[in-house]
Amino acid sequence: MITGKILIVDDEESVRTMLQVVLVREGYEVVEADNGRTALEMARREQPDAVLMDVRMPVMDGMSAFRAMKQEQISAAIILMTAFAAVDSAVEAMKIGAYDYIIKPFNIDEVKIMLRRAVENRSLAMEANLLRKELSANYNLKSVLTHSALMRQVYETVSKVAPTQATVLITGESGTGKELLVNTIHYNSLRAAGPLIKVNCSALPEPLLESELFGHEKGAFTSAAARRIGRFELADKGTLFLDEIGEMPQSVQVKLLRVLQEREFERVGGSRTIKSDMRLIAATNRHLPEMVAKGDFREDLYYRLAVVTVEMPPLRERKEDLALLARLLLQKFARETGREIDDFDPDAMAILQKYSFPGNIRELSNIIERAVVMSTGRIIFIEDLPRNLSEGSLSHGIPESKEWHGQSLRDIMKTKECEVLREVLRLNKGNRMKTARDLDMSRRALQYKIEEYALAADNEE
Repeated sequence: MITGKILIVDDEESVRTMLQVVLVREGYEVVEADNGRTALEMARREQPDAVLMDVRMPVMDGMSAFRAMKQEQISAAIILMTAFAAVDSAVEAMKIGAYDYIIKPFNIDEVKIMLRRAVENRSLAMEANLLRKELSANYNLKSVLTHSALMRQVYETVSKVAPTQATVLITGESGTGKELLVNTIHYNSLRAAGPLIKVNCSALPEPLLESELFGHEKGAFTSAAARRIGRFELADKGTLFLDEIGEMPQSVQVKLLRVLQEREFERVGGSRTIKSDMRLIAATNRHLPEMVAKGDFREDLYYRLAVVTVEMPPLRERKEDLALLARLLLQKFARETGREIDDFDPDAMAILQKYSFPGNIRELSNIIERAVVMSTGRIIFIEDLPRNLSEGSLSHGIPESKEWHGQSLRDIMKTKECEVLREVLRLNKGNRMKTARDLDMSRRALQYKIEEYALAADNEE
C-alpha cells in the first residue's frame, strides 16, 4: 500500500539508490532528481508529499531549489540534507518554511521517522485547508438566503465589517443565530485561514474563566499542575469569540480592556508579557448600555467592544424567512435520520407561521427535528407538531393484548395509527369529513393517511 510520494534529490547516485530501496520498502512511491533544477521541474509535475533534498549540488543547489519551490507555493514538506558545516543555512531555511533538516551522514531510521511525520502533517494540513474552503463556501455572503429586509440589513453590515479588523458586538435574543453570524464574519475575513476560538463567558466561574482566557503557569494555583495556553494565545492570527460577554465578571473585564487596548497580557501566575494578534467578536442577549448605567458593566470596555454593533432580529420579526428556514431544517434532519420527507402540509405550515417562537431559531430547529422523528409519512402534518402549537392532538395508548417485542417504535406507531384510522372510518361508514373531525385532523391529512395505508372507504357519504 502506497503511503505517500517522496522526491529524493541528491547528486550522488549511491545515496539516491540507498534511500529509494529503503523508502519503497516502507510503502512510499519514490521519484529521483540529481540537481535542484530537475527537482523543481519534477516537484511541479509529480506533486510529491515530501522532498528530501541535498543542499550542495551542481547546476542548482538545494537552497536555491527550495526558495524556488516556496515561491511557486509547492505544498510538499521539504527536508534538507546538509553537512554539519552548512547547518546555519538549513536553520535559516526552516525559518522561511522548510519542514526540517538532517545532517549527513544520517541515521536511516531517523530519516524514516522524519518522513513519516512530514507526510502525516502534510495530510492533516491539506484536510484542514479543505475544511476551511468548505466552511468559507458554507458561509459565503453571496449565497445567503433570506426574504427578510431586516436580515438583508444585517448581512449588508457584515459584508462591510468582515474584511476589516474591527471589533464586533452582536446583540439579540437567545437562539437568534448569533454564533452563525460569528462564523460568517470569520470565514469572510482576512483571517479565514486562522483559528476561530470560542469561549462562553457564562459557562465558567471567575477563576476558571481568567485561566481559560489568559492561560496560567505551572503552580499558579493549587490545581495548576502544568502550564496552560489561554484562548487569547490560541486565537493568534485568527478570531476570538466571547459569547455571553454580559456575564463576564468585572475583574476579568479590566484585563480584557487591557488586551483590547494594548494587545498584550500575562498568563495567570506569570510575568512574561505575551502579545496576540487576534480579532475579537463578542455577543450578548443582555442590554449592555443598561448594565453600564447600573454599574454592572464597564463603560470603557463597552465602547471598545461596540466598534460595530450588529443586532440579530428575533424570528417573530422576520416571519418572511420562517418557511424557508423550516424547509432547510426539514431537509437537514430528514437527511440525518435517513427519512424521506418532502414538505409540510399547508395547515402545519400555517400553524408554524402563527406561532411566536420565544426560543427563536433554536426552538424552530427543535420543533422540526421532533416533527421528523414523529412523522410516519412523506409530509409533516399538524399532528406531527408539538401540542402547544395547535389546538390539540389525539393520543392513543398501546393495547396490552398486543405483543410488540422486537418491533421499532416507528413500526409500532404506524401499526396503531392504521388500526385507529380503519376503526374510526368503519364506525363513520367511510365518511372522511366526520372521521377527520373525530380524530382532530385535517381532511387533507386523513386523505394522505388513507392512501398511505391503502384503507378502504367505500361508504363515504
